[in-house]
Amino acid sequence: MHFTTLLVCVGFAHLALAGYTLEDDYSAANFFSMFNFQTETDPTGGYVNYLDQATAQNDGLINTNNGLVYIGVDNTNVALGRGRNSVRLESKKTYNHALVVLDLVHMPAGCGTWPAFWTFGPGWPNGGEIDVIEGVNDQTTNSMTLHTSDGCSANSPAAAFTGQQNTYNCYVKAANQSENEGCGFSATVSNSYGTGFNGNGGGVYAMEWTSDYIRIFFWPGGSAPSDALGDSPNPSNWGRPAAHFQGDCDIDQHFMDQQITFDMTFCGSWAGDAWGDNCAAQHGNSCNAFVQNTPGAFKETYWSVSSLRVYQDSPSSNTAPSAASKPKPAAVPAAVPVSSAAPASPSSSTTSVASSIHIASSSTQVAPPSAVVTVTAAPIIITVAAPSTTRVPVASSVFSSQPAQTLDVLPANAEVLQSDEFGAGSPGIPDRWRRRNRRHLAQHVRLGHTPF
Repeated sequence: MHFTTLLVCVGFAHLALAGYTLEDDYSAANFFSMFNFQTETDPTGGYVNYLDQATAQNDGLINTNNGLVYIGVDNTNVALGRGRNSVRLESKKTYNHALVVLDLVHMPAGCGTWPAFWTFGPGWPNGGEIDVIEGVNDQTTNSMTLHTSDGCSANSPAAAFTGQQNTYNCYVKAANQSENEGCGFSATVSNSYGTGFNGNGGGVYAMEWTSDYIRIFFWPGGSAPSDALGDSPNPSNWGRPAAHFQGDCDIDQHFMDQQITFDMTFCGSWAGDAWGDNCAAQHGNSCNAFVQNTPGAFKETYWSVSSLRVYQDSPSSNTAPSAASKPKPAAVPAAVPVSSAAPASPSSSTTSVASSIHIASSSTQVAPPSAVVTVTAAPIIITVAAPSTTRVPVASSVFSSQPAQTLDVLPANAEVLQSDEFGAGSPGIPDRWRRRNRRHLAQHVRLGHTPF
């Protein structure tokens, strides 16, 4: 039996399989209290007047009833001033990586409208933008798009998604693309947006954002996986998404501190520019004039939200056995430091805490299963043991700006990064990963298929 070890400057351990757990439930009871009501002039040039919460409530543009959240627009009065009264909601909380699941009964639709459910980060476009649901006028299929600063493109293989990819460069000023076009997909089913979505009883959208990819799933009403709306969803069992954004893009560099947003604007730089495609023949040559003078046309311009939930991928809190009850592994060779900094020696105050975790493989064909060790205090040795004929991939992560720290033991089919990919920073740590410190990921090392 051969061993390899990783010495991490941490202590008390939790051992569990990683999975999504519920972080925030935007239920009807607390929905509006979890959002800010944005009242500034629409940045897209729309013919719209965004209201504050009190005014929107008094005017009947927002309410909750029987567990459903209603977010609408003024559909009774001729519009004045900046435009038709509407609502733009931005979550008070920001997120870094998440699984966002939205169960919708109804969405805005019709000529002149430009609704969106999306997320955005600070200093646009530097913090990134993820458009989960977006479209204009009488559009029939959903548009899903990323908008970023320079240096991000998505070119996933066609087998990775069910939608249609239209553009590949996510940079808002990319050459050979329209201004702010971004990298985008279109859904291929007509019940994914607008009147087709509403006529089918709504549906469920899920956006999964990790360091490796951003994916958007859609299921028409009644067809979502059973776990998608539960407390522990598992996207790995959901099949192909409608959109899969992955490629030449450091996602953690381009997407951070995202706020969840609902809005409904009118005309502007997209719906107004596309007005002549179909709507002008029905409603005249001016999008603004139509929106201003025909309030009754916007009775279907509203969101009806059944649920909105945000999940985080984190280990469970099952505590590993203490040192007193857990057998110690056999002697191991000198530890390999995860970072260039030398780990501190255990203090006497930590002698009762678990000092090692031993993961053994019983087969020469299969490496140890994926696991996560979460630790919070003094040094701990993570030991992976296997027969000499087994080559077990090992990965480690150190989160220096968080109180908890993690180490992953990956399955045999995990991505392998060769040593020549390492950057010029701390030994064995790529500079592009070290830059993630401001988003809590200080260092990340993958040592692939290490022989014992």
